[in-house]
Amino acid sequence: MSGNNLILLNKPFGVISQFSGDSPNLSDYVTEKGFYPAGRLDKDSEGLLLLTNDGKLQNRISDPQFKMEKTYWAQVEGEIDNSAIKRLTEGVKLKDGQTKPATASRIRCPLPKRVPDIRVRLSKPTSWLELTIREGKNRQVRRMTAAVGFPTLRLFRHRIGPWTLQDQAPGSYRQVHINF
Repeated sequence: MSGNNLILLNKPFGVISQFSGDSPNLSDYVTEKGFYPAGRLDKDSEGLLLLTNDGKLQNRISDPQFKMEKTYWAQVEGEIDNSAIKRLTEGVKLKDGQTKPATASRIRCPLPKRVPDIRVRLSKPTSWLELTIREGKNRQVRRMTAAVGFPTLRLFRHRIGPWTLQDQAPGSYRQVHINF
């Protein structure tokens, strides 16, 4: 296929978001040539990673000036309360500045148990949060939840703009042709 193609990869936990270097990395999952990540997802995070063969589209997806929404599901330590949710929706002060207001709500666990499992502390409950942001500071969701007193234990990116993983298994991908 020529033109603007997009790969939607369900990046597993522990995979580096690049095609070279330490393994496991993207080359262990994506066989198509000429595609590059549009944005990042750190090694400890899971979920939607977009890859494209078009530099303009890559910039459009990853550049904060276009304000493409990203929705994350975060398992946090503790039972997140309304005060923390309110602070997230108003924006949180981080060392590198104030975040923009986000959309945040408590959700039921949306994912199957991960292997390896997150650390388990029987004396400390966990809860799930859906958080939608419109910017992309480094490790922003993790830093935001920590700043409101609920460190992230597991982070899954569910959506970028109009794209979601649907029911893709970890490590699987699908290619879509888009008109940009």
